[in-house]
Amino acid sequence: MGEITNVMEYQAIAKQKLPKMAYDYYASGAEDEWTLKENREAFSRILFRPRILIDVSKIDMTTSVLGFKISMPIMVAPTAFQKMAHPDGEYATARAASAAGTIMTLSSWATSSVEEVASTGPGIRFFQLYVYKDRKVVEQLVRRAERAGFKAIALTVDTPRLGRREADIKNRFVLPPHLTLKNFEGLDLGKMDQANDSGLASYVAGQIDRTLSWKDVNWLQSITSLPILVKGVVTAEDARLAVHSGAAGIIVSNHGARQLDYVPATISALEEVVTAAQGRIPVYLDGGVRRGTDVFKALALGASGIFVGRPVVFALAAEGEAGVRNVLRMLREEFELTMALSGCTTLADISRSHILTDGDRLRPTPRL
Repeated sequence: MGEITNVMEYQAIAKQKLPKMAYDYYASGAEDEWTLKENREAFSRILFRPRILIDVSKIDMTTSVLGFKISMPIMVAPTAFQKMAHPDGEYATARAASAAGTIMTLSSWATSSVEEVASTGPGIRFFQLYVYKDRKVVEQLVRRAERAGFKAIALTVDTPRLGRREADIKNRFVLPPHLTLKNFEGLDLGKMDQANDSGLASYVAGQIDRTLSWKDVNWLQSITSLPILVKGVVTAEDARLAVHSGAAGIIVSNHGARQLDYVPATISALEEVVTAAQGRIPVYLDGGVRRGTDVFKALALGASGIFVGRPVVFALAAEGEAGVRNVLRMLREEFELTMALSGCTTLADISRSHILTDGDRLRPTPRL
């Protein structure tokens, strides 16, 4: 395999190892995949303004998320069907996140149940929720997540219908026969049928509630005491509505560029959302993070932390739990180095003045 020196290198290994249908499912984006590329490229247009001659002999990356202390502002995003990447699937990811002292978000569409993931041992875990047409199913699932010790619900709000992922259509994507949506197994909702396009798109069309609206955030609050993160906000208008709805936080996300193509990169939408939230609730970023420098840029633009998705799945495919641990270690070490070279010793030191965006370069006078 050769020495892995950054998280991007796992993708090529995953591509070699995985069946085409599985790799394409993880790797692809919606339609032209413009946003998929832009999620990465937008980071490369943000430059640093490092401060020098600051004592950086001690660096503290710890933070807290919804009151839970974690070792770094780098968390694991929800990604579906992890046993399609590696037999240990979500078990391996849960153990790796716990070992790194950070949060794992389990997907509704995991191939391991909330109870199974909880059984891997201690760890702070959030549960990503899709709202099904049958609200009894949703209620049951939320209760199970609570009982299994999950600490928050990440409510995905950008998927009333599944985005058009052409690779999945070409491949007639369907979950491999030995796997099920473990959280729905007992409810006859665990199997995905072969369809004449994407089996997942057909499943979503049949099961996921298109009527979902802000009033359902209040409904969710009425059935659980867990804090609710609204995942899929990319505009100031929706950020204000999220605050108003009583959400505990916002995750700026475009679903890994898998839903609506030609939405901006999440790093480009972040500052607008942060400004609209006015510090009333924390804002997190999901999408496109591949380097410690990306983490720093997100925090400089006002994010309280970031979530990483595809790198976890590709590393899982390549090396199982060890791969996921390695991804979290590399991102942590790169982020620590970026802090040191920028003159920041704590997360509170990271400020807007440490970076230069496209917008800043258009302003005639330097910001001092």
